[in-house]
This record gives sequence, C-alpha cells and structure tokens, in this order.
Amino acid sequence: MKTLFDWKNQIGIILVAGLGPAVLAQEEIVIRKEAWQLNEQPVPIAITGFSGEVERVLKFDLEVVGCKLVAPSEAQFLVSGNNNGRVEGRLIDQISKAQLLAKAYTGGTLRAQAHALADDIVALLPNRGRGIARTRIAFRVTRSQTSEIYVADYDGHGAQPVTHDATIAAAPAWVPGRLELYYTSYKLGNPYIFHHDLGTGARRVFARYPGLNTSAAVSPDGRRVAMILSKGGSPDLYVCDADGSNLKQLTFTREDESSPCWSPDGRWICFAAKPKERRVLCKVPADGGPIEIIRTGGVPNPTEPDWSPDGRWIAFTSQTRAGFDICVVPAQGGTAVVLVSGEDPSWAPNSRTLIFARRTQAGSVLSLLDVPTRQVKDVARISGDCSQPSWAR
Repeated sequence: MKTLFDWKNQIGIILVAGLGPAVLAQEEIVIRKEAWQLNEQPVPIAITGFSGEVERVLKFDLEVVGCKLVAPSEAQFLVSGNNNGRVEGRLIDQISKAQLLAKAYTGGTLRAQAHALADDIVALLPNRGRGIARTRIAFRVTRSQTSEIYVADYDGHGAQPVTHDATIAAAPAWVPGRLELYYTSYKLGNPYIFHHDLGTGARRVFARYPGLNTSAAVSPDGRRVAMILSKGGSPDLYVCDADGSNLKQLTFTREDESSPCWSPDGRWICFAAKPKERRVLCKVPADGGPIEIIRTGGVPNPTEPDWSPDGRWIAFTSQTRAGFDICVVPAQGGTAVVLVSGEDPSWAPNSRTLIFARRTQAGSVLSLLDVPTRQVKDVARISGDCSQPSWAR
C-alpha cells in the first residue's frame, strides 16, 4: 500500500558539522529550562547574511517563539551566516560577546536545514525550551459540504490530505511519538473513529458504536484512548486500551461532555461539561472516580481544553457574545487569561506555543501564538476553511 509520505524525504536528514576549531567544544547544545511567564517581552534578535527562502524560514521560526526582529545595533542576539549551497549559521550574544553556536547543515532541502538551524538557536535562547520548527500538525480542511484531514509542517508548508472520503471528517489527534492519527469520519454513514498509520497508509475503524463516536485523545504513553461516545443515550466520556479493549465509561450525565485531553502524567482526563446548563471544564481520574471542576475565573463558557505537555497550563476556547477567545488557566484552576480571538487551541511540544483557528472574512485560517508575548503569525494557507488543529508531540 502506498504511504502518505516518506518521512525521511519530507523532513530531510540533517548532518551537523562544526565551523572551525573554536566550535569543537560546542558539540552539545545546552537547553535552558527556565519557565516562561505571561506578558514577557520579545527577545530582540537580528538576522544577517541569509537570503530567499532560508531567510524567510529563519525569521518565521524565531518570531513564532517570541523573538522580535530588529537591526543588528538593537539586537541582544545576532544570527549571521549564509545559504550558499548549504546553510551555515552563527549565534552571538551581543551583551556577553560570546559565540554560542557555529554550525553548517547538510542533507535534505535548504528549508529543512534552515529549520534545523532555527531549532538550535531556540535551544540557546532564554525560556524557549526545545525548538519546534521540525514538528508536524494535523487539521481539518472544509470545502463546500465536505471536510478532510490534512497533515503539514508546523508552519503549514507541505500540506497533504490524509483522507479522501468526500464526506465529513473531523477531530484529528496524534499518537504521541508516532506517525499515527485518530480522527472521526462519516465515510461509513455514521460518525466513527478511525485509526490511520501514516507510515503504511493502513486505516481501520477504531470505535464503531451506535450513535456518536468522536474526539479521540491518546494518553501520553500511547497505551489508552479517551473519546466521546453516545451509545448510552447522551455523549459521555469513555476510555479504552489502544487496541480497543477494556472500554470503560467515566461520566454518567444527561448533559453532553466533549473535547477530552490528558494530563502529561496520564493520571487525569480534562474535558468540557455542561452541568446545570453552564459550560465548565472538569477533570476525572483516567481509571474512573469523582469528577472535579477546574475553575476558569473571569472567563465564561470554556470548552476545547488542551493540557500543556509540561503540566503547567490548560488552554481552552471561551465562547462570548462577540465570538471566540483563546484562553489559558493554571492546570489546577484559578484565574483565566484571555490571549487572543480564536478557537481550537493545541499546544506545541515546547509548552509555549499554541496553534489555533482564527476566523476571517475569507474563511477560517490557522495561526500560531507565542503565549508569553502574545505574538501571532498565520501558517501558510491552503484552499478551504482550516480548523481543529492538533500538534504532534
């Protein structure tokens, strides 16, 4: 069976070489792990010597993680180099005068090499954690009366359809650490959950119960799947093993539950509920137990939660009379913060960046949000309304 894409050809194999004797002691990049805070100021950075696509990629990748492009005289960090046949780059801290990085990149495309350089730079900047320039996203694309699931690089480039069902497909979710997706499709007439191996192209029905089968969410270790099923009469939260066995119902309400997501330790499942006709965020032990409300003080109608990989935050959508907002709240609950207009948030592996859907007059587009600085950049656009993004971790 033909595969969706060849992963090595798509990403490229990046080989790194030092540039000169002074670089030999810099083989291991030390990632700074300070936690970011809300309302940070962007890091002033300058980029010189690059051209064309490489320059555009570097600027995009660095702005996405909260950098501000300035003139060299105003920059704290200076990125210099060239892309004459291969990407070569250096990073200098202009305050300490230290050269932090000097590398050349070979293999793959120049675009892939630029992403690799950006990730190495990000690892050396304060409070940025790991780079995300070589990660992937899945999302829904709606055209006319049908929708399909797509995958792309995190910046929207190289978008390719996963499904060709000519019906309604929705709610893609990655299996952590694997080229596998779950999603809901009406291909067989009813909304069923499918599992799709992107490496082999193999697809199978995962959940095919009477009524609604949707919103699959995979545990961090990949061993269990949470989902919303209505086989009991109303949409409730269920969990089962990755092979579909040991199905267990976790909620038992007449109201509808939706949008489950897992805590990073796999102990809890967060979801949206509607007790007493008021939408709230809740969590329940993954093995079953009492439901706890997660307070989102100051922000009404929370839904579509996503737990950050570092466990600190829950991002969610708030519906207001004016539209939809992207918000965050401490994972234990508390005062929520409205960040930007949008919906369907999904955390990047760095627990700093969110991808979300933003409605425009031309349709719904995907955007990237650096949460601490609130800088927003749109991903590369494709034809159709893009929504329900899911970031591979």
